[in-house]
Amino acid sequence: MTRWIALFRGINVGGNNILPMKALRTLLEEIGCKKVETYIQSGNVIFTHSLGNSASLSARIGKAVFDSHDFEPKVLLLTFDEMSEIARMNPFPEAEDNPKSLHIYFLEKEPISAAIDKLNEIKSDTESFSLIGRAFFMHAPDGIGRSKLAAKAEKLLGVSATGRNWRTVTKILELA
Repeated sequence: MTRWIALFRGINVGGNNILPMKALRTLLEEIGCKKVETYIQSGNVIFTHSLGNSASLSARIGKAVFDSHDFEPKVLLLTFDEMSEIARMNPFPEAEDNPKSLHIYFLEKEPISAAIDKLNEIKSDTESFSLIGRAFFMHAPDGIGRSKLAAKAEKLLGVSATGRNWRTVTKILELA
């Protein structure tokens, strides 16, 4: 059995794509997931499953949500080891003391032609970022609410992504 971490994108945000965590837990159990735990309403789920292929399992989860809730969310799956390794690569350890200022964008795949120059052009003087494999780390001490870097990172990276702040990442790993 593989220990999986599912990061749902765009659920329970702004009154759209509503998927209560209790319903999501039940849904995942119905498709063979075991030891299902959720963390906060934004769609962070830890579970085990015998299927070891992330693409197949992600598609199965998306279809199950669509069949029951009429929308198909993006679901990024990582093994516990993959997420742990990404967290260990954090290039901004000094930001860990302010966990809401440090964000990791988990990428669907490694970018082929990320526009690093453009990312550097739009970041504020206080922001820093680093692209390491399938992870885009962003330290935004002034927050991400008005950050041009946060708003445009996914587009400029050229791959689908979902972000979590450091507090959420560490809590997910603790639960897993």
